[in-house]
Amino acid sequence: MTATVHSEDFHCSICLDLFKDPVTTPCGHTFCNTCITDNWNVNISYLCPLCKESFYSKPSLKTNTLILEMVAKIQSSLKALAGAGDVSCDVCPEPKKLKALKSCLDCGASYCQSHLEGHHTVPGLKRHELIGPVHNLQERVCSKHDQPLKMFCQTDQSYLCVTCSVSDHSNHKIVTLQEECKNKKFSLVATYQKIQNLVKQRWEKIQEIQCHMEFSERVSVGEIDGAQQTITALIEFVNGSLNQFIEAIYKNQRQTSKQAQDLVQKLQQEITELEKRNTEVEKLLASEDYFHLLHNCSSLPSVPIVMDCSSLSLKVESSKGKAAQLLSELKELISVQINRNILERVQQFEVDVTLDPNTAHANLTLSDDLKQVHHTDERKTCSDNTERFSHCTGVLGKQTITSNGFYFQVQVSGKTEWDIGVALESVSRKGSVHLNPVNGYWSIGMRGESKYYACTGARLLLKSAPLKVGVFVDYQKGQVDFYDVHTADLIHSFSSCNFTQKLQPFLSPGYSHSGINSSPLVLMSVEDLCSLPKKRKQ
Repeated sequence: MTATVHSEDFHCSICLDLFKDPVTTPCGHTFCNTCITDNWNVNISYLCPLCKESFYSKPSLKTNTLILEMVAKIQSSLKALAGAGDVSCDVCPEPKKLKALKSCLDCGASYCQSHLEGHHTVPGLKRHELIGPVHNLQERVCSKHDQPLKMFCQTDQSYLCVTCSVSDHSNHKIVTLQEECKNKKFSLVATYQKIQNLVKQRWEKIQEIQCHMEFSERVSVGEIDGAQQTITALIEFVNGSLNQFIEAIYKNQRQTSKQAQDLVQKLQQEITELEKRNTEVEKLLASEDYFHLLHNCSSLPSVPIVMDCSSLSLKVESSKGKAAQLLSELKELISVQINRNILERVQQFEVDVTLDPNTAHANLTLSDDLKQVHHTDERKTCSDNTERFSHCTGVLGKQTITSNGFYFQVQVSGKTEWDIGVALESVSRKGSVHLNPVNGYWSIGMRGESKYYACTGARLLLKSAPLKVGVFVDYQKGQVDFYDVHTADLIHSFSSCNFTQKLQPFLSPGYSHSGINSSPLVLMSVEDLCSLPKKRKQ
């Protein structure tokens, strides 16, 4: 009879747990190496914790390999025990059932590794169909014929045993479960790919939203900084202007006071002189000596010439005019400062635009750095590709606009004709081209001296002729703005645009008109301080 081995027999008497690195003392008892070592380090004498045998010196401890192997087997068996949710072996006795390694559809039972051995050695069992361990094997057995469900009826979409497939479903389309799984996997692959595409679209949308949020945050920061700069400038201007205004009032008041003091002083002098004459007259009037009165009356000086008091007045200047002027200057400063801040904000989205020679009209000449374009009367020989303008004297930028902000600026000084803006990537470039949003163009232009217009036909009334024009595109908002870079004034704005595809910068220098309009359009960066002509590409 084989003795039953319990895991409790291999517990250390000190830590009461399974042996770890078991060692044996000279008296034959076994402990964990750490446990017995710590015990002897604490106690003065070397005693066996079980039999109390004393050792003169610290004994040499040897590893108990037999117990070490038994503990390893116990730990392995404990790991193989079926836990909650595991499929347990139907043959193992309770309560220590091991995990099932396979389930047999023919037997309708699940087996651990040891009890599965017969299915690998017994000829009859070797033909059984084994699958991964599963619960509720009875659901995979035909309730009518008590056979495993190995077939699938595509007609009825039901599981069948072999007997069902040749009896009740003889005229139906029958396949094995493996074949049906293969078919299902094809559809699952399509579903998987569809889901992957949906996930990809959503990640792209998340990136787009995040990009838009970053753009929005940059805009917000720019607006806050601009507002702070504007308000700071206004406060400084108001304080300075108020001090000047107050000083002007005080100066005017001082001048008025001095004028009044001078008049009062002069009038007081005249009063003194008049009172002196009046005293002499009173004396003569009081005299009863006729001779004396007549004698002195003839020698009495005439009334002195004095100022006409009725015409005297103080000129008090009103400060209302100066206050109105101050308010007007303040309004102008606010307008200029706001426009300047807006322009500086959109200039943060500057893109280094270069012209695409493959799109340039045959009469256009580009500079070597692809930053300048002008019209010549000589038509060059170039490939007539689908990208090139055939009639319109235009050229597109290489860079595309697909999201958020996009800014570039063009020098237009010295020209009498030009068009600047953006165009859809797919715009027609052959034949006559009409610049308007319907055809995919958003631009402004100049014709003749100081005649500016939007491509919609609207006339643009500008304070002065722009030397540089800035173009800003807010793709998400559907807006295209044009600025006079020098004055920071908004020239024109296209809003509520429905951009359905990529945009590209569009430039047209117009015809040269025998050299009158030969100056080039020049793409310039925000940092450029001058616009020296560059060598042109011949």
